[in-house]
Amino acid sequence: MAGRQLISEWLDVITAELHEAAERPRREAELILMAYLQRDQLWLITHPDETIKDDHRLREWIQRRKAHEPLEYIMNSVSFYSQTFHIEPGALIPRPETELLIDEVLSCVDKEAEITLVEIGVGSGAISIILAQHLLHARIIASDISEDALKVAHKNIVEFGLEDRIELRQGDLLEMIDEKIDLLVSNPPYIALDADLERNLDYEPSLALFGGEVGDEVIRRLLDEVKARKIKCFACEMGYDQKAKVERYLQINENSSLKFYKDLAGFDRGFVLKG
Repeated sequence: MAGRQLISEWLDVITAELHEAAERPRREAELILMAYLQRDQLWLITHPDETIKDDHRLREWIQRRKAHEPLEYIMNSVSFYSQTFHIEPGALIPRPETELLIDEVLSCVDKEAEITLVEIGVGSGAISIILAQHLLHARIIASDISEDALKVAHKNIVEFGLEDRIELRQGDLLEMIDEKIDLLVSNPPYIALDADLERNLDYEPSLALFGGEVGDEVIRRLLDEVKARKIKCFACEMGYDQKAKVERYLQINENSSLKFYKDLAGFDRGFVLKG
């Protein structure tokens, strides 16, 4: 890859380079060129004969993706709930299935109510930001144990102009939150420590992925907090194989009004618990 090449040629070259690393190498080649050129897909399609100079940054992006680094970290951008957020290593990349968690929250809350909403594990801030946009009278407190994640969340909150609506706090789960909580939301770490993961997850923060030896330890700690603090509603994402474990634990703790929801692939993905 030297000198100048046509966009069409670059697409072929990048597609071939990403053959082993990407499920859709052609699509990722397009995304890389769109981000590098700061152009949209229509421009890319209609300018196949434009030439691009061989550039160190472009080649670095390709090599990073070949090494299975997530494309979102390379481009510092992620699409979530039809909006674009800044992302970088240190914050978990929000997944499409987590959009369902937001839908579940919005379907079970009065959008005009003045409530205190708490998110545990704010990560990039995407969940709190989307909820703030829809729940205009909610006070939102978002916490994370990771300073790196909080920096990313703060950057996004400022970008969306929500500094007055979302308060960030650093701490483990609810340790820094004494306020009465009306609604608790979390996409907690829920993967078991010995799980066999895809290589791209090596780049994401382990604190946001692994919930303990079994995987559901953080979820159980949150359920204990919900009971102890008498939180009216708790919406939580979980692993596809954790439904029975959550049900058993809630029976032990005498909780009720439990609804599970599935993702688009038909797997159990989360639950809403109402007190």
